[in-house]
Amino acid sequence: MSFATRPTVLGYGGAVSAGHYLAAQAGAGVLADGGNAADAACAMGFALQVLEPHMNGPAGEVPILVYSASEDRVHVISGQGTAPAAATPARMQSLGIELIPGDGLLAATVPAALDAWCQLLERFGTFTLERVVEPARLLAERGYPMYPFLRNTLRFLEPRFREEWPTSAAVYLPIRKVGERQRNPAVARFYADLVRAERDAQGGRESGIRAARNAFYRGRPAERIERFLGEAVRDASGRAHRGLLTAQDLATYDGDLEEPVSVSYRGARVWKCGPWTQGPVFLQQLRLVEGFDLAAAGAESPEALHAWTESAKLAFADREACYGDPRFVEVPLETLLSDSYTDERRKLVDPKGASLELRPGQGRLPRGWPLTAPSAEPPPSQEPQAWAASRGAGDTTHLDAADRDGNLVSATPSGAWVSSSPVVPELGFPIGTRAQMFVLDSAHPNALAPGKRPRTTLTPSMARLADGRLLAFGTPGGDQQDQWTLQFFLNVVEFGMRDLQEAIDAPTVHSLHMPSSFFPRQAEPGVLAAESRLPEETLRELERRGHRIRRSGPWDHGRVLAVARNPGSGLCEAAASPRSRVAYAVALP
Repeated sequence: MSFATRPTVLGYGGAVSAGHYLAAQAGAGVLADGGNAADAACAMGFALQVLEPHMNGPAGEVPILVYSASEDRVHVISGQGTAPAAATPARMQSLGIELIPGDGLLAATVPAALDAWCQLLERFGTFTLERVVEPARLLAERGYPMYPFLRNTLRFLEPRFREEWPTSAAVYLPIRKVGERQRNPAVARFYADLVRAERDAQGGRESGIRAARNAFYRGRPAERIERFLGEAVRDASGRAHRGLLTAQDLATYDGDLEEPVSVSYRGARVWKCGPWTQGPVFLQQLRLVEGFDLAAAGAESPEALHAWTESAKLAFADREACYGDPRFVEVPLETLLSDSYTDERRKLVDPKGASLELRPGQGRLPRGWPLTAPSAEPPPSQEPQAWAASRGAGDTTHLDAADRDGNLVSATPSGAWVSSSPVVPELGFPIGTRAQMFVLDSAHPNALAPGKRPRTTLTPSMARLADGRLLAFGTPGGDQQDQWTLQFFLNVVEFGMRDLQEAIDAPTVHSLHMPSSFFPRQAEPGVLAAESRLPEETLRELERRGHRIRRSGPWDHGRVLAVARNPGSGLCEAAASPRSRVAYAVALP
């Protein structure tokens, strides 16, 4: 076996992997106390809200995939908030907005994360909310050690905190040294209020969880959010705007339990969330690359990387033209994943040359698409988390869990980052800006509309491999999520890397050819970012084929996490990327 930076951890009592090592410890503690994968995932999800405030927050969003062993079935919990009732293209145009800004208050959607975690716990868990939220409450109250990744982000944000966002400065300034305690008393009180509502509820465990959930969506926190968003804040448009989100928007919100989308590949079955995420691009890429002999070419060969990259361009072009909230628009997924459509699209892959076009095969691109940004540096107006995401440095986190009974959870928490919006002082966390992913072309599937979900980049993954193992996996990284995770999956399925850590550690590439989902929505046609550990002869050959290679640092891309369970033996496995030096995996004996 090739070298791996860490062991793939093994155990029979369950396994977890999370974007921060203290969150992984919280999930493992829940499993050790007899909780199941859903309980552990909730504990990790709440802990990550405290530990990675530059990645996600309580007012963010979290698509979740759940495998129920008793049903032998995968479920989707939406976890993506909707646009406010007042949010329309006409309203934005009346404000002089052509692209919804990626920071400030105007891009706020309904916070969905709390609803999603409560749904997961109520429907699939066994613990109370009090038990799973307690690790997060203690981290917020007592503090956790400042670490380099968070500190570097806060140093970048410090001028804006000082000059424009005093409520954020009150929590995060002065910036703590590495190892010093970072506390957030307001968040600790917020969690304590949820627990109080749960305790005061009449009825059993499920009634208590619903009561806590309603205390947020129909209680004082919703009123505080509306009041705070009533004060204008300068955003990337260069002007100050108030938010459109109201307490009534929160009071009328209910998340959904949905069916996943799935395809088969080389004896495996893969499940993703629907086209209100970018998840189906993973499946479209699989359908396309199935027609190439990647295994014979080799994982780091120019032939395999070229075939995959050109297939990704085609899949992401369809994302731009066709994807949107299927409750509002008809998305032709059956066609997009069909044999005939895939065969025709695969013919567009030139084995000798890289395409510089955006070529959807269905639907149409939004008016004015794509915007291009040929520079190697981020445009000055680009929202900093988007640039960080494009380099694998942030904007999202991830967690996976498997328990001894065979249940699995994969979740990708994001939104409500401290980078994009000021902290609501009474609550200790900001509001999200996910509406920046809508377009203002009313005829497009991803057009802004009241009550509609923006087509998000968040995209957890789940698969049943040909060897019988159930696999849950994902990564932060915006538009790169379904590129890095696809390479991980191909490493396991095509390139013989049965060891999860080896498959995660392998060097990656990602295309920046498609329009970014983040403000200002720009594209870099033909640009392919490549970790420098890839063979130089491979990169030179890709350049000869027309790819515009951007050489990244040797460990710059993504933070793929994964857990697996073998139903036959009961063995659980977990692995976490060493990139950014924060994520960790834990297995129980």
